Amino acid sequence: ALSYLHGRLAARIPTAGPIAVQPSQQKRVALIGPTGVGKTTTIAKLAAHYALNERCKVGLLTLDTYRIAAIEQLRTYAQLLAIPLRVIYSASEAPATLTELQDRDLILIDTAGRSQKHSLQMQELRALLEATQCETHLVLSATTKCRDLHDQVARFAQAGVDRLVFTKLDETSSLGALVSVAASAGIPLSYLTAGQKVPEDIEVAEAGRIAEMTLAQDHG
Repeated sequence: ALSYLHGRLAARIPTAGPIAVQPSQQKRVALIGPTGVGKTTTIAKLAAHYALNERCKVGLLTLDTYRIAAIEQLRTYAQLLAIPLRVIYSASEAPATLTELQDRDLILIDTAGRSQKHSLQMQELRALLEATQCETHLVLSATTKCRDLHDQVARFAQAGVDRLVFTKLDETSSLGALVSVAASAGIPLSYLTAGQKVPEDIEVAEAGRIAEMTLAQDHG
């Protein structure tokens, strides 16, 4: 019965696989989402993985005018990995900055935490995503209540969302909400994170594994 349940559950979970980087074409990926979900740490994990394990030329771009500490955190990782970091203060600066980074295979874009209820912040975000022509991963915390997760997905979808990333899996005892959100939104999952270690605590989302973890919690 459990294997039947596992199959049914896995079939409901859309997944996207890892970020696909082509040698001759620059890939741009923005991480967006509410405040406090771990976007900056997730960017650091992805940057470390692609720079060290995949041997990609990675560049970091941050539009983060509100939290100076986050820029410093990202700068530390950029120095450790010997990769360029550019800070911009408005979407209009993005094209010129991207020209400076044109030799990079992968550009990871960090965005300040946005309140999904603040329409001006959402307009700024949409302007940045349009200016950078990027693939957008919405980062959500597994510790967030199910209703709030659905609300966040619906509101950020206005800016455009291509993938979902779930963080803080080590801090929750219920994955059911994540499965519900991914299935009802129909937006594929790209990554899961559990813990603060860079780059270890991140994995590519796999439907079978998520189903297994969910059932283990329910029947544990």
